[in-house]
Amino acid sequence: MNLVKRNADNWLPSIFDDMFKTDWDNGNAGMNRIGTSVPAVNIAESDEAFKLELAAPGMTKKDFNLELDNGVLTISAEEKKENEKKDNGGRFTRREFSYSSFKRAFSLPETVDADKISAQYKEGVLVINLPKREDAKVQAKRMIDIK
Repeated sequence: MNLVKRNADNWLPSIFDDMFKTDWDNGNAGMNRIGTSVPAVNIAESDEAFKLELAAPGMTKKDFNLELDNGVLTISAEEKKENEKKDNGGRFTRREFSYSSFKRAFSLPETVDADKISAQYKEGVLVINLPKREDAKVQAKRMIDIK
């Protein structure tokens, strides 16, 4: 069983969302409603675990929230920046501020051992390790004696 993407902020199924954003929004399939991008996610499966990599350069690990509820892993982040420059009189000559956020949700298969999930943020990539339960791991091939 594979991990399945769920749209946390949209009631339309993913296939319709992707189709309309690609065809009707000038090809901006990676953009959400306010014009900020949603980070790309890579998911890999091995015999031992699933590995989820989310590209989010320029953020810190404090910006992320990971939540597991009823088999749904939700990844969200929020970043606020403010930059202001004043002249000698204390008046604003320029003030810039920005706010960005995203939320992604994934239904986890029953084979994931929820108690052993771990995450690490390094060099702009959030890596989440989703180990499989022992009974769900692929067993090595063995020969069976016929009696």
